[in-house]
Amino acid sequence: MPSANLNVMIKAARKAARGLVKDFREVENLQVSVKGAGDFVTRADREAERVIKEELRGARPNYGWLGEETGAEPGEDPTRRWIVDPLDGTTNFLHGMPHWGISIALEHKGEIVAGVIFDPVKDELFWAEKGEGGWMNDTRLRVSGRRKMAEAVFATGVPWGGSRELPALLRDLARVSPQTAGIRRWGSAALDLAYVAAGRFDGYWERGVHAHDVAAGIILVREAGGFVEGLTPGESPLESGGIVCANTQLFGTLAETLREA
Repeated sequence: MPSANLNVMIKAARKAARGLVKDFREVENLQVSVKGAGDFVTRADREAERVIKEELRGARPNYGWLGEETGAEPGEDPTRRWIVDPLDGTTNFLHGMPHWGISIALEHKGEIVAGVIFDPVKDELFWAEKGEGGWMNDTRLRVSGRRKMAEAVFATGVPWGGSRELPALLRDLARVSPQTAGIRRWGSAALDLAYVAAGRFDGYWERGVHAHDVAAGIILVREAGGFVEGLTPGESPLESGGIVCANTQLFGTLAETLREA
């Protein structure tokens, strides 16, 4: 059974999702005006974070906060903080593509101890708590059991054209792609990690991510039996901006290939 903290996180995600789903239905009507649609989605993003923040800090007012939109705020309890991305997959949302989610994590003494990723369009609630396993709705999650790179499908994020991370990503693709059954770029780091936990992807990596993008997904993958590290050995993916994860059989090969690149 989810703990009290996890129940608070799930409640917050579901409450914010109601507004986002309603807003998502309006996006298609705004596609005639790129500026109008962009402004609308920005407002939806900020409103979702406001709702989540109100729920979480209302229930646990002493915890700190790190949100995509509102940044970092200390709490009276310096050991705990919420890490929130109210709308991961904003570009998908803006273009009317139904692949985006809400990510909420709880950090305790620098370690992620609980995470929730909610995809309201598909009604898939991914959640995990340290020592309690990873779950999607009522189904226990396990990473895939594939052992061969040639059979594996990996996910990554492709940065926008002006990003300084783009050349490194292109080198990654040149080294990883020939070894695999395919690479997917679906536009949501949180859901990429959730899909690794669910065994849908065999692994995932990305450069230039933020803590709010990956915090909840890290514990999901670990509780589902996978490995997660920074792209640079010994560095935390929450701090370094680079992440790699996979099932136990493929992690070593994927990480080594990326680190050589």
